[in-house]
Amino acid sequence: MLSRLDDYPIHQTAEPIALTASSDRCAYDRYWYNGHDRDGGFYFGVVLCRYPNLGIMDCSLSVAVDGQQYAFHGSRRAPVEPTETEVGPFKLEILEPMGRHRVSIADNETGISCDLTFTPRTACIEEGRQTLRNERHMIMDATRLDQFGFWQGWIRFDGREVKVDGRSTLGLKDRSWGIRPVGESYPGGAPIASFKATHFCWLPVHWEDECTLAGWFEDDAGHQWHTDQCILPHYPQMADIPGTNDPAAKVWHGEVGHALDFIPGTRRARSATITMRDRSGESREITVEPLMLHRMKGLGYQHPEWGHGKWHGELVIAGESWRETDLDPLALENIHVQQVVRATCNGKVGHGVLEQMHIGPSSSYGFKDWFDGAA
Repeated sequence: MLSRLDDYPIHQTAEPIALTASSDRCAYDRYWYNGHDRDGGFYFGVVLCRYPNLGIMDCSLSVAVDGQQYAFHGSRRAPVEPTETEVGPFKLEILEPMGRHRVSIADNETGISCDLTFTPRTACIEEGRQTLRNERHMIMDATRLDQFGFWQGWIRFDGREVKVDGRSTLGLKDRSWGIRPVGESYPGGAPIASFKATHFCWLPVHWEDECTLAGWFEDDAGHQWHTDQCILPHYPQMADIPGTNDPAAKVWHGEVGHALDFIPGTRRARSATITMRDRSGESREITVEPLMLHRMKGLGYQHPEWGHGKWHGELVIAGESWRETDLDPLALENIHVQQVVRATCNGKVGHGVLEQMHIGPSSSYGFKDWFDGAA
């Protein structure tokens, strides 16, 4: 099963590249992007993922504006050729590796289309390997990279068009691969308590002179079993970026401090103070003010129908929309969110997103059950 990639010296096993080294059915390889207006006028996200052992490729584009969210979803049998990144009218093009990427959706029956180009302003940062097990098997074992940049283009939906201005639309490219829970639930074997409380927060911010990222996973007891903290220089032109890895990038190691003020009856912050801390003793305190909300189910996360890695047929596309005020904020499909935020740190102002997914009890946040809201 040869592919174009086999012509490059990149093999890690004796198999062709199209054959994944893992037999785990939850193996995945994902492109994920977000973009937003500096002041929270709109937010959009994009995802494309190949599940080699499920034989599925799926994608979504989701845009939130004026309290309404619209989503395009597509799914197909995964192509044998790994470099084929198309699902019906949806197409992802890598114009330059670790450089510009283009996402387009041709006119189609959903009424949702786009033409968007991402241009980086930083080198990439490799997040730490995320590994989580239950008593019997691996739940997650993944690597992720992040790259900050700008977007240019347009999105059309519901008879209107959003202009995406490269001077004011910030965003992020997120690539991850490995093993994560995807596809239909597996019912086989002796029953175990396979669900673990998961509390995940992620804060990438664009500042005038640099970009920062802080992220952490906590369990129900408040133990941070994984953290990521980095500071990246940004550059005026893509040609100025000094390669895939920037020698001037800083990676911090330590616990992330956090004080989240939740909206009562939800698991979503109305304000937050995040403290990045390094083992060296350096620290910086970032205060964030949410400006607008995007539900991650628009990109398939916890979506009851368009969840990641589900078989829909040889090629199926669909569109949907909802009003934010019509949703139950504590339903599983609605808990995972990203909010566009205004950030401040030592008198500087930044713009980014605060991602939150809080499932289960938490001593840190005062949650007693799986889906209770903040007091």
